[in-house]
Amino acid sequence: MKIYLKTLLVSLCMLIVTACSGEKTTQSAVSAEQIKKEIIIGTTVGDFADMVRDQVQPELEKKGYKVQLLEFTDYVRPNLALADKSIDINIFQHKPYLDDFARSRQLAIIPVFQVPTGPLGIYTGKLHELNAIKSGSSVSVPNDPSNLARALVMLDKLGWITLKASINPLKASLTDIASNNKNIKLIPLEAAQFPRSRHDVDFAVINGNFATSSGLKFTSALFLEPGYTYVNWAAIRTTDKDSQWVKDITAAYNSTAFKEYAFKRFAGYKYPESWGIQSQLPSSAQAQ
Repeated sequence: MKIYLKTLLVSLCMLIVTACSGEKTTQSAVSAEQIKKEIIIGTTVGDFADMVRDQVQPELEKKGYKVQLLEFTDYVRPNLALADKSIDINIFQHKPYLDDFARSRQLAIIPVFQVPTGPLGIYTGKLHELNAIKSGSSVSVPNDPSNLARALVMLDKLGWITLKASINPLKASLTDIASNNKNIKLIPLEAAQFPRSRHDVDFAVINGNFATSSGLKFTSALFLEPGYTYVNWAAIRTTDKDSQWVKDITAAYNSTAFKEYAFKRFAGYKYPESWGIQSQLPSSAQAQ
């Protein structure tokens, strides 16, 4: 009987210790989440970095966060840095690009909210009017698959090329060109190279953030991308989707103060769908 009681007491003690240990572990995990007050934000250079410095960082600092901004000049490293935890969140890409990148690299990263986005546009190089296009004219286009597809759809709308009727426009590639109507020479380049290299080509298709970071205005574009498929998103690791800091940064990007700032500072941009507002593109550059 005494042996039985001793065994029972030992078992009860072990259960209590295990339960307490589990509770402490859970509390530690919760505490670690609650006290995360440092956020490393990765963006491409230009407008997305300006949004962080001008509005988002000050707002988060009011809530006790320490914010570090890292700026990238390409569309590959921001996602790799997010996946390997060098940064906590990135802001630079539209959803078709994010989905394709995450799938091809097998990365557990997801979109969390949209941000104001400058539209893709065709800008002057050596030639200054669209009707100046001639046989052999050179046109620089983004070399990453998603943005190349956007550029090709734009050129198709202009009538410079004709894409195959059966293709998915979100995945259009150079091999999907059915007819090169103007006999143009397409030159794929990294997006960051466009602003400084556009005078080496006749026309340049430039992403909105790189256009603004180089001093170009949307009103100077010869043609702007129609539609709202490519409004950019912030991306996080899947494991962080329920974190309080994610909720706080989402709130900062959707606050009344941020919206007022965006309407003034980034007029002509495409705004998040959740805002219920579609910007008016400059009339001189709208699709015909």
